[in-house]
This record gives sequence, structure tokens and C-alpha cells, in this order.
Amino acid sequence: MSTEDPEDILSSSLEILYDYKPVTLASAGSVFSYTSDYIPGSPITLRTPDTHPSNWSLHASSIWASSLFLVDHLQFLDLPESPVESFRVLELGAGAGLPGISIARKHPYIQATVSDYPDEQLIRTLEGNITRNDVQDNCRAVAYSWGSDSSALSGGFDAIVAADTLWNPDLHALFIKALQSMLKRSPEARVHLVAGLHTGRYTIRSFIVAAENAGFVVVQATEMETGGSDRRAWCVSRAEGEDEKERRRWVVWIVLRWAPQTKA
Repeated sequence: MSTEDPEDILSSSLEILYDYKPVTLASAGSVFSYTSDYIPGSPITLRTPDTHPSNWSLHASSIWASSLFLVDHLQFLDLPESPVESFRVLELGAGAGLPGISIARKHPYIQATVSDYPDEQLIRTLEGNITRNDVQDNCRAVAYSWGSDSSALSGGFDAIVAADTLWNPDLHALFIKALQSMLKRSPEARVHLVAGLHTGRYTIRSFIVAAENAGFVVVQATEMETGGSDRRAWCVSRAEGEDEKERRRWVVWIVLRWAPQTKA
């Protein structure tokens, strides 16, 4: 990772001095470059989006640490390793688009879509990032507000990915509605969500319960150490006695599919 942004320097210093894992990196308008062993032709270079002031609460002007984790573990998405007809991947809440653009770079035969809230500056930056990384042949940016008319996206995606989109419980219902609209009605279709624990475990539990009530099955919910290799099953009861420093060490990787009884 390479950047000269002061906020990134501060985050790096905190991690080195105090083992304080950052939740977000970069700031609005800065250039962020990320190299991963899993992405051919690295680095991925992105302009971090700025948004209209009325949309600052979206926190789209940061690159979330969970998105870096997702990129470093793209093999867990189980995407096809050889060309298949019309395999489509959607990133929701894309921000700068790091996961979606990385997928497009690694899998040039997959059709990738990166989407976020219909803020003109945000979408323009996403489009620029696609061009900057030369993936415009198999990646596009689409403005989409969760739960709204989805005609611009024309659902039926084989896989949906999202990094740190569960932190606000007020948006869970709209996010789940988006998943219902976008995920292909197929037993093989999957949703992959990587979420930090910075807003607590009960927020994630409330999402899981709501998703199950909406017709999804949790295939996997695994806690993964961001700076190491430890893995453990998701457990909400760890919230008791867990401090912020400990929470920042982990992300939860959640995989959803349609429940068998769910009909189109």
C-alpha cells in the first residue's frame, strides 16, 4: 500500500505504536494505491470519492480496511477460474470500488458492476477509477440507492460482494431489499459480506436475523484476524468483555444463499 495522505500516515503510526488497527484508510480526494499478490498487474490505484455534503453520513469517502481484506482473500469468493458465459458480480456500497475493480482485473471474463449511492461526484470518481485501472471492458459503475428501482442494474447477479455495509442497523432493511432484488434466483448464487466489528457484534447479529427472516440462509459466518491467520466461528457472545482494540483485530465473513423454499 502506498499513499502520502496525512490520515493514512496517522493510521499507520497508530498501528505501529499501539497495535491499533485502522477501520478506514485514505480521505476524500486522495489517491490510494494497493498491491495484492492475488491481483495481476498490481497495484490497483484509486481516487477516493468525495460526496455532496448532504451525503457525508454515507462514509463513502474512505477505503475500508475490510475491503483490503476482501481483496487479499478473493479466492474465498470461489469465482470461476475459466471463462463461463455471462457470469456477473456486483459490488454494493462500492465507494472507491477496490473489491469490484480488483475482481474485474483478476477475472477479465467476468462482468463486474460497482455500485453506490446516486451522488454525482461519487459515481464520477468510480467511473474514473474503472478507467484508471483499465478494466472498462468488463466493469461498469452504476448509481443505485438500496431498495429503490433496480432497473439500471437489471438484477440476476451470480455473486454479490460488499465490504463494511452493515455498520448502520437503520439501513439493514434497505440493504436486504437490495440483495433480494439483485441476487440471481439460483441455488449456486452467493452473497459475500465482509464486516468489521467496530460498531459491535449485536449490529451484525441483527442483520443476520433479518436476512434469515427475508429468505436467506447463512452458509458461513467466520471471524478472521485482519493481521494474521486465525479463524474462528462467528459468536455474538464474545461481545461481553471485548474492548475496541480487540474488535478491530477481526472481520466477519458472511456468506448467504437463498433458502431452499424461496421461490422466484
